[in-house]
Amino acid sequence: MTTLGFDGNRVVITGAAGGLGRAFALAFAAAGARVLATDVNAPGLSETAELSATSGQPVETAIVDVTSQNSLAAMTAMAEQRWGGIDILVNNAAIYASLTRTPFEEISEGEWDRVMAVNVKGAWMATKAVAPLMKRQRAGAIVNVSSATVMSGSTLWLHYVTSKGALIAMTRALARELGDHGIRVNAIAPGFTLTEASLSLVENAAEYGVARGALKRAGTTEDMVGATLFLASSGASFISGQTIVVDGGRQFL
Repeated sequence: MTTLGFDGNRVVITGAAGGLGRAFALAFAAAGARVLATDVNAPGLSETAELSATSGQPVETAIVDVTSQNSLAAMTAMAEQRWGGIDILVNNAAIYASLTRTPFEEISEGEWDRVMAVNVKGAWMATKAVAPLMKRQRAGAIVNVSSATVMSGSTLWLHYVTSKGALIAMTRALARELGDHGIRVNAIAPGFTLTEASLSLVENAAEYGVARGALKRAGTTEDMVGATLFLASSGASFISGQTIVVDGGRQFL
């Protein structure tokens, strides 16, 4: 029997100080999971915690830098001490809101490296930190948050699009490596979503790309939650190495 419930499941979410990460944290908690929401943004994490407490499904928080091995080691130690292990990891941390759409020749080497460090290396390092606990229990689910920009080839932020494409490749390779340990690795590729970051980056965000979609409306954080919870659940127990595009039918694979 399959279920989308998460009673007692131990979930770690990176990049949970706002936007999609916050939505994932609140949704997993509402479904009965024990949630550790992490980010480098302390005020944002505090707001996530306050919102979860108000809703009656409190989450725990921790300041975690996904580019730091020591920070990630402290995160896994905290989860192991409090919970005894980790069942689900959502690799959501990414540099996005601070980016300016720029021709690829004008992207600085420093900005390119920062994007890759968080968006790609961060997901690898977080998975590397959590994998020993999942291997020990011979079970686990990892969901990487990519982007539908990979499929559309969105212009003027080559570093961001490239980093999200790397996550899809990473998802497939990790699924192969971790499958023998009972660990599933999948990804979602959200289309343009009405987060605080997107609203600050795009004028008339509610209309952006809507005409290209099969479903003529803007995507919301709630739209991304269902696919993520599904891939993390026992309902997806025979799914690994896959990427689900959640964009209202703007891209067909």
